[in-house]
Amino acid sequence: METILEQQRRYHEEKERLMDAKTKEMLTKKTTLRDQINSDHRVRAMLDRYMEVSANLRDLYEDKDGMRKDELNAISGPNEFAEFYNRLKLIKEFHRKHPNEICVPMSVEFEELMKAKDNPSEEAQNLVEFTDEEGYGRYLDLHDCYLKYTNLKGVEKLEYVSYLSTFDQLFDISKDRKNAEYKKYLEMLLEYLQEYTERVKPLLDQNELYGKILAEFEKKWESGMFPGWPKETSSALTHAGAHLDLSAFSSWEELASLGLDRLKSALMALGLKCGGTLEERAQRLFSTKGKSLESLDPSLFAKNPKAKGPKKDSERNKESAFLEAQIYEYVEILGEQRQLSHENVQRKQARTGEERDEEDEEQPSESESEDEDNEIIYNPKNLPLGWDGKPIPYWLYKLHGLNINYNCEICGNYTYRGPKAFQRHFAPIPALVFLVLCCRSGVTLMACAVWGFLTQPTSPTSPRLRMQCPSGQS
Repeated sequence: METILEQQRRYHEEKERLMDAKTKEMLTKKTTLRDQINSDHRVRAMLDRYMEVSANLRDLYEDKDGMRKDELNAISGPNEFAEFYNRLKLIKEFHRKHPNEICVPMSVEFEELMKAKDNPSEEAQNLVEFTDEEGYGRYLDLHDCYLKYTNLKGVEKLEYVSYLSTFDQLFDISKDRKNAEYKKYLEMLLEYLQEYTERVKPLLDQNELYGKILAEFEKKWESGMFPGWPKETSSALTHAGAHLDLSAFSSWEELASLGLDRLKSALMALGLKCGGTLEERAQRLFSTKGKSLESLDPSLFAKNPKAKGPKKDSERNKESAFLEAQIYEYVEILGEQRQLSHENVQRKQARTGEERDEEDEEQPSESESEDEDNEIIYNPKNLPLGWDGKPIPYWLYKLHGLNINYNCEICGNYTYRGPKAFQRHFAPIPALVFLVLCCRSGVTLMACAVWGFLTQPTSPTSPRLRMQCPSGQS
């Protein structure tokens, strides 16, 4: 059994080695998104272990059971040599009973971890589980949330690509449509965003983020500035009700002329039942004229659960609003993934089913794509490079006439590939000015030849344009 001091020494060594390993891990260059996510999870695991070791060390130093103090007294007392030989005897006895016991130094354990990182297995390359749609942390997969949203009553039906652009615009949904089903939808969406953030950004402290969101939400909620949830004010139609002076009315028929809503508000202000027909409400309210609330029939008063209804509604609204506040924050954190998801869905919708199947079959892995980017491009015919950094197809090369070179004497015998590039280079003002100077200096033959080339028809069927040469010749 290890002594208290040996445990402390081992914990201190482990903390130093963890700190060194974390530093090396964070300084390692990550070439792909997969490498970055896996590295963050390794750092998170080491950070959690570091905090666990620190907590164990704190408990040992606090010495609540007094064992550390007893051990220090034993090795520093008058019989320290006897204590030393006694412990040595115990160690020899242990190894005599366990001759094959091998002690692996902590340095060897960390070296094995570094070797496993440099030569990862297939499991080590997939430290986190993602769906095919998520592309190992590159895109969001909100299909389940989208189905839940489309089943809500009273919301506008959207395509999935439109939903990706507007699913965080919760303030546009009418307040009266934010019911219990809407709250379940918010909980489902928030749960996915939190879980996805945990996988993509493991170093983000979500507990600290929760406290920050809660503090900001409380301020906005109290001031009535939270989006989509304006602060309620008292009026004749609110839950608080509005009192009505009955001295101006001589019969319940006169009260009936005020209408259902006004009578309901007056009854609510007195705490009376506010249901029934117009005549029943008017008679109930008129029966209170000239009487105190204590002298009224108890059957006229509303039950206590009804009186607590507005408070419960306010609490439910606040819970839904706080869910929205958390969703707003997580959407901002995952802004890059959201944008890439929108572009990915648009790209998939623009292709046919066969093209998508071919793309899935031919799509290389992320590491292979990275290797291809670093490889020297095979281009034996010296074709121009396209937008993807690869040579354009040979048929496109011939179609645009890029196999024909044009030497411009005006530009110092500079070579242009294709007629379009040769025509375009005369657009800048210096080239036109040089043509005019050539004409004025008598070099009209070359200038007119160039001008005729620039004004030739773009296709066999288009009419030939006749333009005035700078020298006056057509």
